Amino acid sequence: MDETGVSQSVPLEASAFDATSDAYAPAEAALTEPAAAIVSPAETASEPMAAAIAEPAAEPAPVLQKIGQEIVTTVQTLLSAAVYATLIVTFVAQVARVDGMSMAPTLEDHDRLIVNKLVYEIGDPRPGDIVMLYYPPNPEKMFVKRVIAKEGDRVQIVEGRIYINDLPVHDDYIPADFRSHDDMPLTVVNQGYYFVMGDNRNNSSDSRLWGQVPKKYIVGKVKFRWWPLQDATIFN
Repeated sequence: MDETGVSQSVPLEASAFDATSDAYAPAEAALTEPAAAIVSPAETASEPMAAAIAEPAAEPAPVLQKIGQEIVTTVQTLLSAAVYATLIVTFVAQVARVDGMSMAPTLEDHDRLIVNKLVYEIGDPRPGDIVMLYYPPNPEKMFVKRVIAKEGDRVQIVEGRIYINDLPVHDDYIPADFRSHDDMPLTVVNQGYYFVMGDNRNNSSDSRLWGQVPKKYIVGKVKFRWWPLQDATIFN
């Protein structure tokens, strides 16, 4: 019996057998040839059938392979995004939130900011810059303040009025209600250090209380307030 389940036996014909003569040989040939003719078509026909049965079973493989490729691509994309985000936060920019009112009215409590961390890798802070810095008495905390004076400058405050190198600072961006009337004796800013203050002069913990800030503690320059949206601002 072959693959198709069809029996290939052929009945013998008595008239084709003659034991006393040479007629046996032709009879054997007559039996053999038809048998071959029957078997060959059955074997040939079984091959397309087997292929037709096997092909549907092979279809899921490309689908699974495509899904696998999509999963790998998605994972690679997520990993790349994480790496890029880490590099950006580490070297280029950082998102920060204001806590408190020491920079009011310029910045309000819970404002969201974008801080440029690269700018001071290629340059120095300048008076007037709003910066994010490590709090010198406790570097685990971060503050947002304004640079008032750079290294080598002589700073003095008389009745709330700031003088840098004997010249009054033009700080008209500070409303009268946010100005203080305190005095501070003449101070020279050390090399590699900066003098910072909050815009809310009446309610700010800054260099007047805890001293000058080393440049290495200045994380970056506040460039953009993106929240609240209605107060979005680009800072020089």
